[in-house]
Amino acid sequence: MKTTTEKFGVTPHQPSLWTRADALKVRADDPTTTQPLVSADFPVLNNDVFIWDTMPLRDLDGNVTSVDGWSVIFTLTADRHPNDPAYLDEDGNYDILRDWNDRHGRAKMYYWFSRTGKNWEFGGRVMAEGVSPTAREWAGTPILLNDRGEVDLYYTAVTPGATIVKVRGRVVTTEHGVSMVGFEKVKPLFEADGKMYQTEAQNAFWGFRDPWPFRDPKDGKLYMLFEGNVAGERGSHKVGEAEIGDVPPGYEDVGNSRFQTACVGIAVARDADGDDWEMLPPLLTAVGVNDQTERPHFVFQDGKYYLFTISHTFTYADGVTGPDGVYGFVADSLFGPYVPLNGSGLVLGNPSSQPFQTYSHYVMPNGLVTSFIDSVPTDETGTQIRVGGTEAPTVGLKIKGQQTFVVAEYDYGYIPPMLDVTLK
Repeated sequence: MKTTTEKFGVTPHQPSLWTRADALKVRADDPTTTQPLVSADFPVLNNDVFIWDTMPLRDLDGNVTSVDGWSVIFTLTADRHPNDPAYLDEDGNYDILRDWNDRHGRAKMYYWFSRTGKNWEFGGRVMAEGVSPTAREWAGTPILLNDRGEVDLYYTAVTPGATIVKVRGRVVTTEHGVSMVGFEKVKPLFEADGKMYQTEAQNAFWGFRDPWPFRDPKDGKLYMLFEGNVAGERGSHKVGEAEIGDVPPGYEDVGNSRFQTACVGIAVARDADGDDWEMLPPLLTAVGVNDQTERPHFVFQDGKYYLFTISHTFTYADGVTGPDGVYGFVADSLFGPYVPLNGSGLVLGNPSSQPFQTYSHYVMPNGLVTSFIDSVPTDETGTQIRVGGTEAPTVGLKIKGQQTFVVAEYDYGYIPPMLDVTLK
C-alpha cells in the first residue's frame, strides 16, 4: 500500500542535518557574512507603532510583486504605549524597552504601500478585530494570486495553541493608495502532530509557525515551508554521531544540547488552491545545534534550492554559538541533501559590537535582504541602547554556488518589486 506522500507523487526523504561540526565553523565578524553597522540615528517609519517581521507581497514563485505600480508589504505590528502607566518608570518616563519586549503578545498583521519601494505609507490592519481566531497574528506570507488582486495571506494564529491558517482577501488600488478588502474568513490548515513535529504538550517552548508557500520550479507542485521542532518529549532527543558530525578531539561533549531541536518543516498541498495540506518529514533538522529555525524561505537560482532561515545566539546549544541573523543551506533538489552555505550555514550575522541591531531577515530572489532594527547601542560601552521597531537598511547579497557575499547596502526598508501586475 502506498504511503500518503507517495499518493501525492512525493518520494519519502530523510531530513538533512545541520551538525555541530558545521556550527563550529561559524565565525562572527567575517566581513563577507556580516551585516553592516546600523547607525543609532536611524529614522523611524512610524512613531505610533512598532514593526518587526516584514512580509513583502509576492507570487508563488517567490517574486516580490507590486500592483498597479504600488509596492505592498505586510508587517507584524503593535501599538506603542508612551502614555500607558504600565510602561512608565518610577520617574514617569516612557520605558520603551519594556513596551518593545511585550510586543509579541499583541502582534497584529498590518500593511503598508509605496510608489518607490521605500518610504512606506501606513495602510492599517489587514483583518478587522475579531476575525482572527486567536489573540496573536504571527508571521507568514501574503501571496498575490492573480490579476484580479486576490491575495491569500498565510499566517500563524497563536494563543491558544499555534495553527497555520490562511485568509483570502483582495488588494484594491487607486491613484492615491492601496486598501485591503475582504480578509473575513480564516481557514485553519494544520497544527503540529506530535509524530514529526513537536507539540506544546511535548514541549512548552515548542515552535510551530511562519508558513511560506511556494511552487516548486521543477515539479510544479504547491508546497509550504514552516518552522518547527522535531517531535518528542522535551529532553528526550539523542544527539548522536550524525548530529555531532566530524568534530576535532575535545569537542565530543554535547552538554545539554538535547534540548535544542529546531527543524525546517515542509508540507505538500493536496489541492490547487492550498486549502488542504499534508505535512511531510522536515527538510532540515538542527538537533543538538539550535532551537529555532524561524521564517524559512527559498531562493531558486541556477537550478539550485537555496534554503534560508533566521536564528538567534541565545537559541544555540551548549558548545556552539553564532550571531543573530540569516543561516542558509543549498541543495540540487527540493528534498536535499542540503549542505550549509559558506561551510557553516552563516550567511548574514550581526556584528559582535552590535549583536542585536537587526533580525528577521528575508532574502529575496534579487539578492536583496530586508530586516528590522531591534536595538542599537548609543554609547561605546553598549549599556545605552536605542530601540528600533522599524525597517533596517536593506543589504545586497551575492550567491555563488555554495558561498555568499555581502556586496551592497541600500536605504532603510528598500524593497523594490521584481515585477508589476496590472489589475483587471
